Amino acid sequence: MLRWGILSTAKIGVEHVIPAILNADNAVITAIASRDKSKANRLAERFAIPHTFGSYDDLLASDLVDAIYIPLPTAHHVEWSIKAANAGKHVLCEKPISLKAPQIADIIQARDKNNVLVSEAFMITYHPQWHKVRDLIQNGDIGKLSHVQAAFTYFNKDTNNMRNIPELGGGALPDIGVYPTLATRFATGLEPVAVSARVKYDKDFGTDAFASCRADFGDFEMTMYVATQLAHRQEISFHGDKGWIEVSSPFNAGLYDADKVTLHNANHSEKQEFRFPGVNQYKLQIEAFSRAALTKSPANEAQVFTLESSQKNQRLIDAIYVAGESGLWEKI
Repeated sequence: MLRWGILSTAKIGVEHVIPAILNADNAVITAIASRDKSKANRLAERFAIPHTFGSYDDLLASDLVDAIYIPLPTAHHVEWSIKAANAGKHVLCEKPISLKAPQIADIIQARDKNNVLVSEAFMITYHPQWHKVRDLIQNGDIGKLSHVQAAFTYFNKDTNNMRNIPELGGGALPDIGVYPTLATRFATGLEPVAVSARVKYDKDFGTDAFASCRADFGDFEMTMYVATQLAHRQEISFHGDKGWIEVSSPFNAGLYDADKVTLHNANHSEKQEFRFPGVNQYKLQIEAFSRAALTKSPANEAQVFTLESSQKNQRLIDAIYVAGESGLWEKI
């Protein structure tokens, strides 16, 4: 069993990742830390976690844990990922692991120096629905891919929410823009070469509240829009000359809609549905990460989302910001 320590009492950890670790076949939580130790104590009691710490550094120094899960505000991800790696711990850090692509090189250096596993928590890459999408595209079921279209939006004007605070890494692109870009790259195995974009900023928060982009992947293009102040929506489709793929709940699988991939034929007269009931993508993520950390097997490590892929994804996000400012096509 891989022994996990949780760095902070953040909502995503409480709602998704802590339960996933507790339900995983090869993982256990042995400690949790909060700068407000009373918060750590309350969660420890709730989830039967045996040890608590009143500082993050104390948790990293503990021999009670092998791996650290980091759900801190985005602006702190790089710092604590590096600190955890330097403490000899494996690291699973919430996305985005960095707000700038060059900073990921520092995390890679810490990973390699300490011979630990470090991964950005893109849970969708562990969901079988995305492996099905990738297989359908690679097998030619939709013919030649021409266009990917995506949307991911929600409405949040809470002034105290980190997503609306620039200093903590708030904004639509860091929070949700990373998902359509990552999903397109994962499903196709290809990388963008240039991007054009429009980015709108909230006049009070200063965060990007809306962004739309057109990314050139060479053989096809991807268009997307993301927003933090629009009605809830998430969808993505892959359009080829022989058919198209629709993913019903691409990012919040099982919460937003059913885990379902639909393959439509060219004239829209037939469709095949692929359903994935009972899948918990967070649990699959924890099990894959724990398996790789425990075995150090190259085959198992290959199943874990890499920092190199994180760096490529962030380069695209960085370029969207630049293109939004310049109004021009920007190379990636």
